[in-house]
Amino acid sequence: MSLIIDTVFSHLPYKRKTTPSGWISFNAVCCHHMGTGQDNRQRGGIILNGDHISYHCFNCGFKTSWQSGRMLTLKFKKFLHWINVSDDLISKCSFESLKLKDELEKNNYASLIPKFDNRELPELAKPLTEWAKIMEVEPAKELVEKYLSIINYVVNRGFDNPFDFDFYWSPNYIDRVIIPFRYQGLIVGYTARRIYDHKPKYISEQQPGFVFNLDNQNYQRKFVIVCEGPFDAISIDGVAILGSELNSQQISLINSLNKEVIVVPDRDHEGPKIVAQAIEQNWSVSFPDWSNCKDINDSIVKYGKLRTLSMILSSKHKTALKIRLYSKQWFKGERDD
Repeated sequence: MSLIIDTVFSHLPYKRKTTPSGWISFNAVCCHHMGTGQDNRQRGGIILNGDHISYHCFNCGFKTSWQSGRMLTLKFKKFLHWINVSDDLISKCSFESLKLKDELEKNNYASLIPKFDNRELPELAKPLTEWAKIMEVEPAKELVEKYLSIINYVVNRGFDNPFDFDFYWSPNYIDRVIIPFRYQGLIVGYTARRIYDHKPKYISEQQPGFVFNLDNQNYQRKFVIVCEGPFDAISIDGVAILGSELNSQQISLINSLNKEVIVVPDRDHEGPKIVAQAIEQNWSVSFPDWSNCKDINDSIVKYGKLRTLSMILSSKHKTALKIRLYSKQWFKGERDD
């Protein structure tokens, strides 16, 4: 039992009785403090359910409670005074309540951090650099043409040297560029983006709670940019939630970085969802002044990486009021992808 519960039970009035329902009844210690007459009919009662302890006076109506994971309230401290607990012991109880609260929050936080299983990439998937070497040794005209179309697509997405990034390709996914999902160095999934405007745009193997590009967040950075799509994250060195809404595990992973979080939503009808979640988490949100750009990758293609990053940092807002105000103005300029 905790120090707090032990303290309460060791200081209860000697004259008391226990009811079949578990209440311990005694003359209430609160009534004369609450402006009513002294109780002499044992109308004060205390009950313990697990680590939750409650006191209720059926005379003056005073009640208070405490349970592990909560701080001692002022009313509970008054109750401790009234049953003659010393100030020094009350201070020790307050300290224990804080310690138990911290432990519970740490345990809850740890339970929200997801664990990911190792997953295989599509069959024959290899980095673009490896395919370049294969094409030199065993050129097959059809494969070379398809491979070059993948290279051209990546370059057109703003990656001047596609070999600098973690892009893969497979003849089994012949018109798609494959982006591995890595977590703590392991491949835990992937997404395969079609290079033509046909559906489905993405074919993905994604585990719940995954945040893309988390491994590449340098511990020296002061902020992390959160966006929706993997190309946005790669091009700005941020992270992607791979959708328009966060789940609790993704929020925990992002907060575990211990950096200022700057959300940059896609400029479409889904964008306000992540903005609302950012406000709840007290994260910053950026509404860059770019025209005809739906997302970060569009901006990088149009303006370049340095200018895009500068616009993001100069257009971020922290307070909920400003975020809501700029959000309404910013999404008025949305356009279809």
